[in-house]
Amino acid sequence: MTEPIISVSHVSKHFEIYSSSQDRLKQMIFRGNKQYYREFWALRDINLDIYKGETVGIVGRNGSGKSTLLQIIAGTLLPTSGKVTVNGKVAALLELGSGFNMQYTGKENVYLNGAIWGLNELQIDKLYDEIVDFSEIGDFMDQPISTYSSGMIVRLAFAVQAVIPKDVLIVDEALAVGDELFQRKCYAKIEQFKKSGGTILYVSHSGASVIELCDRAMLLDSGEQIIIGKSKSVVSLYHKLLYASPERKQQVRDDIIRQVSELDNELEEEVIDTVLIQEDQVSASEDNIPSELEDYFDAGLLDNIRPVEYDEDGAKIFEAGIYNEEGAQVNVLASGQPYLFKYKVKFEKKHHNVRFGFLIKTMNGFGLGGAASAKYGKQINQVNSGSEIKVEFRFVPRLNTGIYFLNGGVLADSNKGETFIHRVIDISAFRIRADEEALFTEYVDFEVESKVFER
Repeated sequence: MTEPIISVSHVSKHFEIYSSSQDRLKQMIFRGNKQYYREFWALRDINLDIYKGETVGIVGRNGSGKSTLLQIIAGTLLPTSGKVTVNGKVAALLELGSGFNMQYTGKENVYLNGAIWGLNELQIDKLYDEIVDFSEIGDFMDQPISTYSSGMIVRLAFAVQAVIPKDVLIVDEALAVGDELFQRKCYAKIEQFKKSGGTILYVSHSGASVIELCDRAMLLDSGEQIIIGKSKSVVSLYHKLLYASPERKQQVRDDIIRQVSELDNELEEEVIDTVLIQEDQVSASEDNIPSELEDYFDAGLLDNIRPVEYDEDGAKIFEAGIYNEEGAQVNVLASGQPYLFKYKVKFEKKHHNVRFGFLIKTMNGFGLGGAASAKYGKQINQVNSGSEIKVEFRFVPRLNTGIYFLNGGVLADSNKGETFIHRVIDISAFRIRADEEALFTEYVDFEVESKVFER
């Protein structure tokens, strides 16, 4: 293993919280004779190594310490204890526009920020046109920043950070601002940096973006490091904690820590690697693939999935499986053929306005599509305690060869609006068999027809 480009070793950070400015003054006067503040530990004993070319995500509830950790790594905040080593040049998208002088023009701020990042005037000259093109500010570059809209400031700030040379890019929810086209442009720039071998540390509340962008992820909660592992597995645990009821959050948190301790953090990677190896073996062995498009069942595939259940609220999903239209249970499917995804739900308390759902995901956890059993307002009006309901979704997987996972969920109305009363991540899985005649690429078959004309 090569030397990490970022190494976080036993990092902790605490802040002094004062009830009033008078208490802060008293602390300055009397120093250590009396404590007029309370200690708040934002981080406790964080350890993380990130290697060149990796994209690592950090997820956690509000106040979990994500932004504090990024600021320490970026060098804008010092740890109370521990050590951070960064072997390379870092660009941080923390608070976009925070380094701008509002009285300077856009152009002057570009040169100011470039100088802060260690670039000389000649180096900034070479990058200036690219920064302007990316920001799409145009003639406003010669106007004071104080005349800009908030969206224009964000565009220029991101353009500066995205274009300057760097080894590491740190992103903290910066892409949650701006219009949708600008957000897509930012993601494309980050993807380009990733493909060029750049290292990215990424914080977001969007589990889907963490799964899509990141190779690994860390779950922080109350300043403590809960787990580091495959982003798909970590995001599933994060959502389980996030959507737990208030009275159950501590118990769910304790259960996750216990599970992580038992699994030793590496088991998830071994499970996924095992599934990938099995997929390669099945694809490579002609004896295992019927020549005709008949359905069959691979028990080994289901042996290697590890469902993650969200907290229950009087409902329980069980007996999930995929069936062909003749009623046989299958999990090795032919693209373009119809199948049924079925599960049962046992209700242990009365619920109102109930509906059901499912989601198909890639191996990396990226959601491809799903459906609800009814539109909101057309749900089952009431389900009584003791009831058992069978749910069935008919679907046609127009997908490329590979392994895919299924989620199942039950929603009902509560005093907080519609919410999941039970949800299971990776409750089932299926493999799409190889089709040598297929011409489509990536995941989804859009039934494209091509024509080529020679002149």
